[in-house]
Amino acid sequence: MAKPVLVVEEDPFLRLIGVTLDPATSTERIAAFADFFAHDLPDFAGWLQQLRGRLPRLFPAEVRLVNSSEALRSALGDADFSVLESLPFGAAELAAAPRLRAVQKYGAIPGNIDSAACAARGVAVLTLRRRANIACAEHSIALMLALSRQLQRTINRISISSLQAAGFTPRTYDRQHTANSNWARVPGIRLLHETTLGIVGLGEIGREVATRAAAFGMNILYHQRTPLPDAVAAAHHAHYADFDTLLESSDWVVICLPGNANTRHLFNAMRLARMKPGARLINISRPEIVDRDALIAALRSGHLGGFALDPLYEAPGRDDDELLQFTNVLITPHIAAQPRFNALDDIADLITGLEEKWS
Repeated sequence: MAKPVLVVEEDPFLRLIGVTLDPATSTERIAAFADFFAHDLPDFAGWLQQLRGRLPRLFPAEVRLVNSSEALRSALGDADFSVLESLPFGAAELAAAPRLRAVQKYGAIPGNIDSAACAARGVAVLTLRRRANIACAEHSIALMLALSRQLQRTINRISISSLQAAGFTPRTYDRQHTANSNWARVPGIRLLHETTLGIVGLGEIGREVATRAAAFGMNILYHQRTPLPDAVAAAHHAHYADFDTLLESSDWVVICLPGNANTRHLFNAMRLARMKPGARLINISRPEIVDRDALIAALRSGHLGGFALDPLYEAPGRDDDELLQFTNVLITPHIAAQPRFNALDDIADLITGLEEKWS
């Protein structure tokens, strides 16, 4: 019997499908992935062996990586499955794929796949709620909480001297009359509750952020080029606003956009100036979406009340990065989507789901 054929969109994480299923994968790539996962999964070879043992029909397979629509159509002639993140899949691709059993979206929203055309042909459309997206949403909430609670200034500062070194004037209160909470006298602590969150891009990560923000009692606005159907937005407790209204109304703005030519420097000096005075900006997308020079100017002027970033403008970063001079800035070294088991478990679920479709 011929080996199964999978046509997979070229993506750093989707390459793991080839590593898992295709014996022709280079030893260099396998070693690179073993190194990539080592801090969370020391025994990558054992993980591969265990997963392959659950795939009696799908392993071994031929995995073809493609990075364009033309390459996708050219590779589909004898394909059994296709796995896509952003490449469009419709009538032309179906016509080129007479053997296709299923199209797997590497994500939960199959907007790039013509589901009706696939259904008419009897080709299943599969989706995956990615743990990495959930992790990014959790990280954005963590950054918001840290800034709202002033954790970046107070964490592990419990002595008079350490608090004074951070610029505070700690002094206990008169306990005969008052409580003693916040004897460190830290100003600027705020709630998330009843504040307004503006999400720029209510895609997969943006929706995960909205779900969590709603649990904190936040009012949620969103903006993107194409408004969502009302029922979809309502399911995520979000209300559409034009870009200027979102910027002017939001106490918090979270960027959940892809990095590309259209989004580069989307947050420039003009848009940062549009933001509500004292609002805080969270960027868990590509750093270049925010113009760095304009960002520093907005922080320096005090118009921007705080900023958090993951990943970095340059990696590794520098200890003399000017952004680190601001006490209302939090930067983490590209850890939002972690742990690595998010990717490992997502790919394992994806592949075992395809295995179930082989009959």
